[in-house]
Amino acid sequence: MTFARLTSALAIVASLAVAAPASAVEKQDGKFWMVIGGRQAVSHVDPGQSYDYAIRMMTQALYDGLVKYTGNPPEVQPWLATDWETSEDGLTWTFHLAPEATFHNGDPVTAEAVVYSYQRVLEMNEGVAWMLSDVLQAENIKALDEGTVEFTLDRPYAPFLSFLPWWFVVNPAQVEANVVDGDFGKAWLTEHEAGSGPYSLERFDQGTSYWLKRNPDYWKGFPYDNDDMGGIIYRLIRESSSQRAGLISGEADLVTDLTPEELQVVGARDDIETTSTPALTSFGLKMNTQGEYTSDLNLRKAIAYAFDYDTFVQVYNGNATLQTSPFTDAIRGKVDIDMPRQDMETAKEYLAQSAWPEGGITLEYVYVQSLEQQRQMGLSLLNSLKELNIELEMVPLTWPNMVARAGDVEQSPDLMAIFSTPVSTDPDAVAIQYHPNSHGKYYGSHFLDDAELNAMIEEARKLSDWDERAPIYAEIQQRIADLQPEIFGMMRERQFAYRTYVHGYEDSPIRMTGEVDLYPLFIQP
Repeated sequence: MTFARLTSALAIVASLAVAAPASAVEKQDGKFWMVIGGRQAVSHVDPGQSYDYAIRMMTQALYDGLVKYTGNPPEVQPWLATDWETSEDGLTWTFHLAPEATFHNGDPVTAEAVVYSYQRVLEMNEGVAWMLSDVLQAENIKALDEGTVEFTLDRPYAPFLSFLPWWFVVNPAQVEANVVDGDFGKAWLTEHEAGSGPYSLERFDQGTSYWLKRNPDYWKGFPYDNDDMGGIIYRLIRESSSQRAGLISGEADLVTDLTPEELQVVGARDDIETTSTPALTSFGLKMNTQGEYTSDLNLRKAIAYAFDYDTFVQVYNGNATLQTSPFTDAIRGKVDIDMPRQDMETAKEYLAQSAWPEGGITLEYVYVQSLEQQRQMGLSLLNSLKELNIELEMVPLTWPNMVARAGDVEQSPDLMAIFSTPVSTDPDAVAIQYHPNSHGKYYGSHFLDDAELNAMIEEARKLSDWDERAPIYAEIQQRIADLQPEIFGMMRERQFAYRTYVHGYEDSPIRMTGEVDLYPLFIQP
């Protein structure tokens, strides 16, 4: 196997920004640097702020949580916490920390650090805060001693443990030293880290590349017997065709989220491995239920019945399955619902009951500018809506700009193409996406606010007995479908490709579409 030789690691950063791909596997000081090509920029590496697949891929490598999801099906495994107990009433959870865990600067990971990290997120009320903010108050997280932390919930909450893998622990000393005007250290943590994970942040070149240096002394060790890895370069490659070209030429070692066509091309080669596995992720076209036009339920129903659902599967060469519920298949308690499929007569009937019975309006469809499949979906919708005398303005945007628009009800478009990955197999992880708690987040760009639905979601979250929860979640699924806050789409498979010298790739449906667990990856020529 011949590896492309690079100049100094830091000297080639500029070359990574140009259209022609830079060299890939770098060997510097006897260590390999793996190049991963992804299409989503990393806007920050603060585990307390908003997240998407690129951010979460970085934060998982830089930080540790009390527990971690591994395997397929995904299971919660001990990580910073070696073990834990739960009180009989389900209110008190006590975690015992690994005494050998240390932050990158050498400070020990203590119970006080865990308390600080959780309280910081809850007080910021951003990012993962929504997962626990309804059941956990900041003052009810306590360090019993240096290695023991206790959480006391407001009420029993069955999904509690299932959410903890996404709550990462920061070093309080480093963060506090960089707080400016009460910003919780957010500005500093945009391009710096204060973690204990298997990698540290070597360099952050926004919009170009992000460099992670492997920590050979990582307190947890690595799942492979190979010390040749020096680090990972996550390089922004916005076009799938460029990802494919870079992988074939050896200028990229692993690429994320290839199109089915590109995956088929690279999969025919002996020097490339490909994977295609089911995911929890759903894809839909979110409709702004508080928008000028799409606030009208009948119009939303008309749009949903006009769409050609075969498009969802066709653009992924059959590597996708249509949703039969607002919940994806692997979510506990999922039931089949009579979901809309293309029926133009029904679409026209709903349109006739709307405020625009003759059409004559223009809707805005926003999608990721580099994703051809989403463009094709828009073209299909445009074609269908013509029969309703409705025009469609297709607006391609970068993902950060889409997230920004999704965060404001006044700016959120009529329709937005969104992949959404539940952070847990518990049904609350999906249901809460249709609650006002999710307004302002990209998966809440529908801004749905229905009193009946809200009450059911809040009731189901409070229960710990599954036999009591299950029928409520069946009703929740039906209510969401009835309100039609989106064109419910499909579950696509996670598709990745990598050179045969890349080892340790592990898939799990709990991860987002373009997200890779960097921890087990290594290069073995």
